[in-house]
Amino acid sequence: MKLLVYSHDAFGLGNIRRMLAICEYLLQTIPNLSILLLSGSPMLQGFRIPKNLDYIKLPCLNRGTTGKIATKFLGMDVDETVKLRSKLIRSAAASFKPDLVLVDKKPYGIQNELLPTLTYLKTVQPETKIVLLLRDILDAPEVTIAEWQKHGFEQTIEAFYDRLLIVGTPEIFDFCHAYQLPSHIAYKARYCGYLRRPRGCKSKAEVRQELALKDSERLIVVTPGGGEDGYPMVDAFLQGVATSPFKSLVICGPEMPVQQKQALYQTAVHLPQVEMREFSDDLMSYLEAADVVVSMGGYNTVCEVLSAGKRAVIVPRVKPSQEQIIRTKCMEKFGFFSAIEPSQLSPQKLFQAIHLQLNQINHPLPQIDLNGLSRIAHHLSSLMKVEPRDFVEEKTYAIR
Repeated sequence: MKLLVYSHDAFGLGNIRRMLAICEYLLQTIPNLSILLLSGSPMLQGFRIPKNLDYIKLPCLNRGTTGKIATKFLGMDVDETVKLRSKLIRSAAASFKPDLVLVDKKPYGIQNELLPTLTYLKTVQPETKIVLLLRDILDAPEVTIAEWQKHGFEQTIEAFYDRLLIVGTPEIFDFCHAYQLPSHIAYKARYCGYLRRPRGCKSKAEVRQELALKDSERLIVVTPGGGEDGYPMVDAFLQGVATSPFKSLVICGPEMPVQQKQALYQTAVHLPQVEMREFSDDLMSYLEAADVVVSMGGYNTVCEVLSAGKRAVIVPRVKPSQEQIIRTKCMEKFGFFSAIEPSQLSPQKLFQAIHLQLNQINHPLPQIDLNGLSRIAHHLSSLMKVEPRDFVEEKTYAIR
């Protein structure tokens, strides 16, 4: 069986990390599967690529904090770059002849670059199933509803897509209800739960030894994800940690601007209890070893924190999308972590929240559905008419 995966990757590392995690699980659970991944992520080569997965690197586009799409590296304008990407995608689909296409988030892709491929598949390879994977939260409901109406996404889904797989739960955020999906679209939707991340490659003891931690020392791990807009959070942490006894590992992220990264490293020179790193392809090992995690509120990082079962302080992004702040507020109500809005961020508030989480380490965290990977495998294998090794009963949610 052949699966073509599209990951648009215009900001940070979230999309590619999520899609690679899904691909790896599918390869483990669906027999005789080959996956071709299409991605514009500049960090794709930095991740472990499992057997039976290969990729085509698309030219990079960047959304930035303003939300405006721009070409990241090539000396071409956006329209030319999108046209090039679109031709590469269509050519890949025509040559690979997938049994199923899994599209990340955007029904038409970035700047409608998927439309020629969707049209080709429906006319030339109509037996190919097409599935749209959606995060639990896209943006504020009024923004998402307006965007979907403006671009005709509901008509696109009706015409091209066989399923909508939502990697969240209606208890946390009811996607179909919040975004007012009409019944003829909502019936295609399946809530899969959040994505449990596999354990890290190193044990807690190995990480503590690597970081030269004493038996009684606490470890705070700080991660702003890709790091492109993570400077204020990391800077506030470094300003506050100066008088703290905690050992800290800060992973800045490969997308943090060079000048900002240099400024943080310069600050950390005077903080012997802080270790600075740019990137890790084994973040879970360090999260599992942490006593408290400080992070932004991206989907992947939140899933990793929940999978590790760790106390956390979340500083969510608030622009250009409201996605992170909505997720953070929804989950904070259930007691999954503490949250600080960026406008309220200060070293004092950040460390008050860290101490609060440290004091609650022995209290159990609430339970959350983290079975998203197995449900995705079930839904995709059902469409491809194969039996996954890890079968999970399908559950359909109606609009309430």
